[in-house]
Amino acid sequence: MTYGEKLRKLRMALDMTQEEVAVRADLARSFISQVETDKTSPTLDNLERILKAVGTTLQAFFSEGKEEKIIYLKSEGVPLYDQTTGVQTTLLMDEVENKKIDAMFVTLKPGSKTMEEDYHAGDEFGYVLTGTIHLILDGTDYRCEKGDSFYYRADKKHSIMNQDPAVKAKFLWIKID
Repeated sequence: MTYGEKLRKLRMALDMTQEEVAVRADLARSFISQVETDKTSPTLDNLERILKAVGTTLQAFFSEGKEEKIIYLKSEGVPLYDQTTGVQTTLLMDEVENKKIDAMFVTLKPGSKTMEEDYHAGDEFGYVLTGTIHLILDGTDYRCEKGDSFYYRADKKHSIMNQDPAVKAKFLWIKID
């Protein structure tokens, strides 16, 4: 990827126009266009101004960043051990520090319940794979069967339980920051 392409990708990822970058960098929009299409090379000073306008530095721009991980293998899942009895949770992605979601696969044995979580920032989504679960939000019970999904803002106390006396429930639970 050329430097111009990389600059264009950074700008577009921020949903910025060339005009917005030009104003922030105190440069002409036509100059930003020429740099992005590799028709001209900016001076070091101008490059620093463009990079500052898109929220990065020379060091970050030229560093050979670690390749983005796309596929997460089943064997790479991270089991969570601090769960209540009857709850088995596996984080489906490692290196979650740099991501805005936590995707988990949860198995609830008959009669088990996740720990009640206090309200926090973010949203949560789930999809029931097998069995039936009960989503408890601030004391209100919502029943979800196989094939159902749920979504809520996490500004409520919440937990999930399996009230079935004989059948395990399995669901995908995604927490979004």
